[in-house]
Formats: sequence, C-alpha cells, structure tokens
Amino acid sequence: MPANYVLLEKITVGAAGAASVTFSSIPQTGYTDLVLKTSARTSFFYLTVKFNGSTTGYSRRFIQGSGSSVSSAAGNSTTSYTQMLLSNTNSTTANTFNNAEIYFLNYNSANDKSYSIDTVQEDNSSTAYMEMSAGLWANSSSISSIELSAEGGGSPLIQPNSTFYLYGVAKLGTTPVIVPYATGGDTIMTDGTYWYHTFLSSGTFTPQKALSCDYLVVAGGAAGSGDNNAQLSGGGGGAGGYRTSIGGSSLSLASNTAYTVTIGAGGAGSRTSKSNGSNSVFDTITSTGGGAGGIEGSLNGNSGGSGGGGGANGSSQGTGGAASPSGQGNAGGAGITASWWSTGGGGGAGATGSVGTAGASRANSLGGNGGNGLANSISGSSVTYAGGGGGAGFNLGGSGGTGGGGTGGGNGISPIAGTVNTGGGGGGGAEMSSASGGSGIVIVRYAV
Repeated sequence: MPANYVLLEKITVGAAGAASVTFSSIPQTGYTDLVLKTSARTSFFYLTVKFNGSTTGYSRRFIQGSGSSVSSAAGNSTTSYTQMLLSNTNSTTANTFNNAEIYFLNYNSANDKSYSIDTVQEDNSSTAYMEMSAGLWANSSSISSIELSAEGGGSPLIQPNSTFYLYGVAKLGTTPVIVPYATGGDTIMTDGTYWYHTFLSSGTFTPQKALSCDYLVVAGGAAGSGDNNAQLSGGGGGAGGYRTSIGGSSLSLASNTAYTVTIGAGGAGSRTSKSNGSNSVFDTITSTGGGAGGIEGSLNGNSGGSGGGGGANGSSQGTGGAASPSGQGNAGGAGITASWWSTGGGGGAGATGSVGTAGASRANSLGGNGGNGLANSISGSSVTYAGGGGGAGFNLGGSGGTGGGGTGGGNGISPIAGTVNTGGGGGGGAEMSSASGGSGIVIVRYAV
C-alpha cells in the first residue's frame, strides 16, 4: 500500500450477516481522495453504493467481460450500481469472495464527485466476470458517509466475513493530519479527537508507538436456564463482566507489541444444563463471563461477572448468583415458590436482577426483570452494555435489562437471546429451553 494511503476504518461483517455497511465518520481534512477496497460475498450479485444518504444525482458507464462475451451500458439510477458481481451462495463457488476497488477523487471539494470502479468476481468456475465503471454523483456536498447495500433476495444479504476497508489518500509530500497509531480490530475509525478500535471477534492490538489507551472490556453473557422436567421455570442469565478505564486509569502500552484480545462467547441456551458466559481479555484486563440461571437440581444461580437468577419449582426456590469477582456487575434475583412459581432475573452491570413474582394463579406468575446495564461513551457515542436476562414465569417472563439482556419465556412464549457483542444475558425458559447469552466486546481508544 502506498505510504500516503491511511486506513481510516475497517468493517468486517459478523456471523449474523448484514443488509448493509456504512462508513459514517469520514474525516473532512487531511486527505484529498478516498479509496474503498472490498472482499465481499452476498446472497445476490450486486452491491449498491450511496453517499450521504442521497438517492439522487447518480450516473454511470461500465464495460463488463465474462471471458466469452463483452457488454457495456450507461444510465442514471437512484442508487449507484457498483456491479461487484459478488460470489452468490446459490450459483458460484462456495467460500469465494469478490474483490473491488472504488477510487473517489476530490471527495471533499465543492464540485460534482467522480469515481471509478474496478471489480472482479472470483468464482473458480467456467464463468466469472470483470468490470470497470466510471461514475458521477452530481452533488457539491463533501462525501461524509458511504453506505454499501446488497441487492436482491436471500438472507443474510451480505455474508459473514465480508470485509471493507476505507483509506484516505494524503497529498504526496505531506504527512496526513489524522493517522492511526495501532492495528487491530473489526472496525477502526476516528472522529478527529480519538481513534477507536472495536473488537467484535478475537484478535490482536498492536501499537506502532507507545500509547496511553482507554478501554472497555465486556465478557460474554450467560444463558438463562431452561425447564428440564416440564415443571420448572429457569432463571435469567447474568450479564458478562464489565470493566472500563473511563473515569479511571488508562493502560500504558508499549510500541510494536502485540496485545491479545479475546472476545468471550455467550453461554449456550439449553433445557437440561447451565451455561456461563466466557471471559473477555485485553492485556491485563479480564472481564468474567456471566453466571447462568438456576435449573432443576441446581436452583441457585451461578456466580459470574453478574450473577444468574435463581430458579424455582413447586416446592423449592433458588437464590440469585453473586457477582464474582466484585466490581464487574451485580447479583441475580431470587426465584420464588407459590402455587405458581417464578424465577429471578440475571444481574446486570448497573443493577441487580429482580426477584420473580408468583401467586395463587398463573396470571400472577411473572419472571424477574434482568438488571440494567451501564452506558459508556468510549466508542464516541453513548451505548449501553451488559444487561441481565429476564427470568421465566409461568405466565410472562421478565424483561431483559437495558444493554442487550434477553426477555424471559412464559406461557408458550419463547425466551430471547442476549444481544451479540453487548454481553447481555439470555432469558430463562418456562417448560422449554432457555436462550443464549450475547457475546462480549472490547473497545480501545487513544488520542489522535
């Protein structure tokens, strides 16, 4: 890569896939041009690209070859068809990805924006496509965001592990105004004050000079527990442990040293067993996985970053699991026994899980709510993480705590999983399996 190309942001699509990806924090100073490189696969052939959310002013010309024929066309459209011809899950070789480059000239000028596209479908079969396009966006606004969306049907539209890189091109002979000082992360972005490296999956963080870094480390949330004998409500899963330097001491990291980042998995939902979340780690900082909810034969919630909610049956009730080690979350709520029993919610980073509510009728049986998580602005905007999962009730499950906690199950109602990359606990199950916890996340921030 030329020395005057600076990686501004990297986006990798996670296991769930995505309908679109967006680069939304494009610097407006320090660079003359932009270069977008892709390695992508979709459920259909095409990606479209849109600037600043605009749906007007686009035109293009392209030439395309398949190895046996050549075609060309020109026209206007509401979105700019980049025609990347991405490897299709139905008609192209499995596990192959396209490659494409889009070059944007003078992206922050007051003139119309021109760009060129060079793209190849890597199919490993008898038919594959190459295409070159010239496009124009008739708009005087500086490009501040770029959105790529998948065309056609199928799910997920953009396949997992598709990766997109946005580079700024500095004027030759000058030092870019904004330069990242480290590598690593599923997304790397800047707002002009800080660089943010976000890890949604495990990897390494490598500073290119000595850095003082802030961090957020959230572990995987626990699964709620299920009902393994058709006469039990399972407790909600505890949130993953939550540790941050915001409001405390930053980490001092050495130059050219690879620091391991581990993203803890969420506990797996089950009808017959407990499943804690897994630890997340960044350098010396370890956040402990959430504790699973109580289940028949082991009614007490497990301890963890935040504790799991206690389970309950017709004659016994479990206690909420403790937050252990202390300082990463809160305890789960207890189960409760009555004519219709109910279970406790999992603890969250910001609050304990609630005790279940039970009474003389099914309508009185309500699972305890999961404890709320904590908001953190380390990513540049306020996001809440590590909410506890709701406990199950024979009528209705408790709500998940803010920050990705899943709702508990109830009378014929399935529990909800914790949200991925939040560390949220999964909901407990009533007369059914529980829901899984959400995976964790690590965010590293340092000054520009």
